[in-house]
Formats: sequence, structure tokens, C-alpha cells
Amino acid sequence: MSSVDVLIPNYNYGRYLQACADSVLSQDIGNLRLLIIDNASTDDSAQVAREIAARDPRVELRLRRENLGPHSSFNEGIDWARGDYFLLLFADDFLVPGALRRAAAVMDREPDVAFTYGRDVAIEGDAPIPDIGCQSLEVPYRLHQSRAFIERFCRLGVFQIPGPSIIIRTSVQKQAGYYRPELPHSDDYDLWLRLALHGSIAELDCIQAGIRSHGANRSSELRARQIMHILHTAEAAECFFTHEGKDMPDGAYLRRLARRGIAERAYWSAISHIQRHEPGATELLKLAFRLRPQTAILPPLGYLLRRPDTARRIRKALGIGNLPDMRMA
Repeated sequence: MSSVDVLIPNYNYGRYLQACADSVLSQDIGNLRLLIIDNASTDDSAQVAREIAARDPRVELRLRRENLGPHSSFNEGIDWARGDYFLLLFADDFLVPGALRRAAAVMDREPDVAFTYGRDVAIEGDAPIPDIGCQSLEVPYRLHQSRAFIERFCRLGVFQIPGPSIIIRTSVQKQAGYYRPELPHSDDYDLWLRLALHGSIAELDCIQAGIRSHGANRSSELRARQIMHILHTAEAAECFFTHEGKDMPDGAYLRRLARRGIAERAYWSAISHIQRHEPGATELLKLAFRLRPQTAILPPLGYLLRRPDTARRIRKALGIGNLPDMRMA
């Protein structure tokens, strides 16, 4: 059976670390290793990690005395990985039962697949991990070819993928390389694009992971992060097409497409903020007009039609005469 290596980087998430590790160690994979890297946490994370390792020989620890930053943990995990497949799982997230076996089965069957991903389930605050229910180990999946996957990102200016569900072929991870410290907030987007250069992507039709939303994430703070996320996405796209992406046969075209997609996403996010009388619209419009000056004259209606949630938006728009909800993630 295939082997899987899992990295859990942690900083001050001791209250979630046990549940996260349990979700990995309970996976029905015979050849499994788990590395927990604690980045000099000031809570009880180190003690929790020691207790986890004491109970299971598959667990390895790196307990740092000084905080070297998250990228140092990510990239140390990439160096450490030697199994067939690799997963980076943040300590406040979790896997659902069977996730690793489902992903491994698809990648065993499809040697060209660089990574797999599935759907996620969300929980809030300190809520316990919910019972997901029984899911088959053999699930339908859809293959996205390398260029098509990258082009879809460029057209929408966003990846609609749950990060904790992404399980990577380790050999591809080694080829794609490290997370880039110069992208502190959108390094994952840049890496996913680089991974896609090395093979197709399998989208599994099942729940693979869970994402925890913390109670401190109030709506105003969430919207502020959404604004910054769009700005950071533009940085990630520029970084990719300045480096590896520029060597794609149609890299220049895709770079223009990405600028257009991010500009149009920023435009409609700005309209959403204006509708709600919320700050941030000016910054988003500046980005939209800089990346695609045409948006200052002609609203990019075509972008809304390219969104996968178009039908819901149209139904709401035609409902009782209310304005459509333009909230853009």
C-alpha cells in the first residue's frame, strides 16, 4: 500500500492539536508518518505534542525554542517527506475518515495526477469535530488537466479549493519546491499553480477535510481579510507568471487573463462593499482599474456568468427585486 507523510505545523493551537493529530493517526493507511513542528508556542502546545508522540511511534516532533516563521516549518516538512504522498495540515483543521486512502487510491490509479482535493466541512470556534457519516472509499472524481486548471484560476482570480484537503504526490512536491517566504499570505496559491505544472489534478466528489473558523473571526474582520486576500492573490499570480509560469507556451496570455480575472473579482467585491456601506471599496477599485482599466468604464458582467454560483445569484436577483448579493470571497 502507498505511504503517506503528514506535516502539522503549529503555533499556539495546543487546544486543537490533539484533535487534528487524532484525525490523521486514525486514518486507515498502514504506512503513515506524522511530523509535528511547533514554532516556539507560548501555550501548552509542546506538552500536547509530547503526549501525542509518546502514545504513537509514527509521530515525530520538532519543538523549536524560537519562532522561525511558518515558511520554515512548511519547507522543513517538504524536506522531511519521503512517502508517496504528502499533506500539510494546519493544527486547527482536520481530516475526515478515509481521506488519505481515497486520495491515495486515485493517485495510485492515475500516475499523472499531481495532487487531489475534495470538499470540506466547516466548524466554528471550539466546536468538536462533527460526525461526517460513512463515505465510500471509492468515490467519483474529475480530472483537470494542467493548463485547464491554471486557466480556470486565471479566469476567476480565485481558487475555490479547501487547502486542508489537498494531498500531493511527494515527487511532484519536491520538483515544485518550497513555499516562498516573499508571499506570506498567498504562498499556497503560488505553490498550487507550480504543482499544476507537473501533472493533472483530481477533484474528489466527497468531503475530505474540515476547516475551523475561530470565534474571533467577526464579520467585519472577515471582510477586511477578504479585501487583503484579493490583493495578495494578485501578488501570487504576478509571482508565478514572473517565474515558472512565464515558461508556459502561452504564459503571457494567461498572465493577462489572470490580471483580468483578479481585476473583475476586485470590482464586484468593491460593489459588494459599497452596497453594504462598508470600507474597503476604494482600495479594491484601485486594484481593478490598475489591472484592467476597462472596468472603470464598463462593468465586467461576464465575470458573474463565469462564476460557478451564477444560478443562485440570478435567482436572487430575480426574486423580489432585491439587489443580488455580490459578496465575493
